[in-house]
Amino acid sequence: MHVIIDGYNLLAVLRPLGGANLYSDAAREALMRVLAEYRHRKGHALTVVFDGWQRGQPIENREHRAGVHVIYSKRGERADQVIQRLAREYGDQCAVVSSDHEIVNSAQAHGALVISAPAFADKLHRSRSSETSAPYKELDTGEDSVERRGPEKKGNPRKLPKSLRRRSRQLKGF
Repeated sequence: MHVIIDGYNLLAVLRPLGGANLYSDAAREALMRVLAEYRHRKGHALTVVFDGWQRGQPIENREHRAGVHVIYSKRGERADQVIQRLAREYGDQCAVVSSDHEIVNSAQAHGALVISAPAFADKLHRSRSSETSAPYKELDTGEDSVERRGPEKKGNPRKLPKSLRRRSRQLKGF
């Protein structure tokens, strides 16, 4: 599974340590360390995309640091456009981490699994804390609970709908 991450979107949720500016090199480096640890534990290919549309280089800049691919969009191109292009290339073989509605809609249209930035930040935090504590199974968040069905519905009322079961299976890998 290839995970494509909207860098500044995730940084806004994680809140840079030490009160660092969201767009500073220190904040990006702290994010890279957290993602490198996550990649080491989970083994997913990670690509982080940062905006370079206002002050970036005239060409797209790509780096590979600690096992994480980093892309800075070129001047005049937003990170959203790069993420949408990558989601189109990888299709259902990728997961996109963003809370931007435009990116979410585009990624879902190409079959990609979409994870909101707060949900992924929670996964990062839980996988990090589970490394230091006893290896307990993750607690059920209750997100996948379904409302009661009416009397006209047939089938097992305790069984999740097929789309939610598929999403649950996909999310277990994270």
